[in-house]
Amino acid sequence: MEFLDLPAHSRALGTVQLPGSKSISNRTLLLAALAQGTTEIRDLLKSDDTDRMLDALRTLGVSVTASGPHDYRIEGTGGRFSNLNADLFLGNAGTAFRPLTAALAFNGGTYTLHGVARMHERPIGDLVDGLRQLGADITYLGAEGFPPLLIKPARINTQTPIKVRGDVSSQFLTALLMALPMVGEAAHIELVSELISKPYIEITLKLMAQFGVKVTREDWSQFSLPAGQTYGSPGEVFVEGDASSASYFLAAGAIGGGPVRVQGVGAKSIQGDIAFAEALAALGVTISQGDNWVEASRPAGQPLRAFDRDFNHIPDAAMTLAVVALFCDGPSRLTNIGSWRVKETDRIAAMARELRKLGAMVEEGEDWLAITPPPQLTAGAAIDTYDDHRMAMCFSLASLAGVPVRINDPKCTAKTFPEYFEVFSQVVS
Repeated sequence: MEFLDLPAHSRALGTVQLPGSKSISNRTLLLAALAQGTTEIRDLLKSDDTDRMLDALRTLGVSVTASGPHDYRIEGTGGRFSNLNADLFLGNAGTAFRPLTAALAFNGGTYTLHGVARMHERPIGDLVDGLRQLGADITYLGAEGFPPLLIKPARINTQTPIKVRGDVSSQFLTALLMALPMVGEAAHIELVSELISKPYIEITLKLMAQFGVKVTREDWSQFSLPAGQTYGSPGEVFVEGDASSASYFLAAGAIGGGPVRVQGVGAKSIQGDIAFAEALAALGVTISQGDNWVEASRPAGQPLRAFDRDFNHIPDAAMTLAVVALFCDGPSRLTNIGSWRVKETDRIAAMARELRKLGAMVEEGEDWLAITPPPQLTAGAAIDTYDDHRMAMCFSLASLAGVPVRINDPKCTAKTFPEYFEVFSQVVS
């Protein structure tokens, strides 16, 4: 296994230009492909996940032209993909697999969707159940409720409300919302359980509106799309910097004194993970921000306060705080993080296992973690990353305890931030 040895660090200082948001990038690509007209996308994230979406769109007949290192021209299809028979490999990209499942269920073709082994362990049954309520013809090619999938042409009927769970993944609701305008009829979605990760649905709704489709909602339990709405290109779209990726550098500023500034996301962000800055402020970190930047610092000698906090709304960014807990002045607790169990790996189990390698006392439950930091972190711990980009990036922060850390399989960061360790090395010392 390849590995990266991080030297001991004690200081963090500098400015980071963030890569584009994965969530916004893949949503924007699909909406541009379904729209009428040409869309120029600027600052698109370059990563494994966006590569999987780009490859899929090309296979489906969409004209995709690179006009710069992070810029793409998408010729919209007007709501229908021309290729009606395709086999799509989507890696471990949930932000590609789930929305494409819904869109292709409405496209009138025959499609096979599959990915890496872990993708075939990530549940998709609630989305498939919702699509089947509309008449979609979807068959599981492996275990019931999981990819790979076979999709065939079907008659779609939206006259009755679609009932779907919201407590496993918000991507199921996102997939339905983004694809339903392809049907052209009025549609209504009712959630039958609490919706997790609401800020990610906010991203979906704002991007759909940017492409001309309005969704009305009642609280967070019912969503309605009027008939006759179609996507239209807004012309030029700029992708925000990734707020989840910002968390690692803001945390570095909190641990290593700072100030560390991230550029590309700020007070006007449409991403819920910008709330990570508020979570840091509750620990005693000094946060400053403008429209397009956020900065974190901590006065010398001021400890980070231990926390007990619900992270239902920012589960991805919350992973960073699990490592920050190693630097707090007492035991900390992260709650309502059950969605970690069905991500790129079982993140609750993986996080607990790796934190213990650093000397922490860790208790875990079905949807919570309790972390008691050690007096001194274990030097030279070899952190396994489980082919999970966020595990690799989170645990780089442990080196700021003044101990060397080994990160196994560091290239897994290619999923969202291929240059992460190079950028991290520029702000720590």
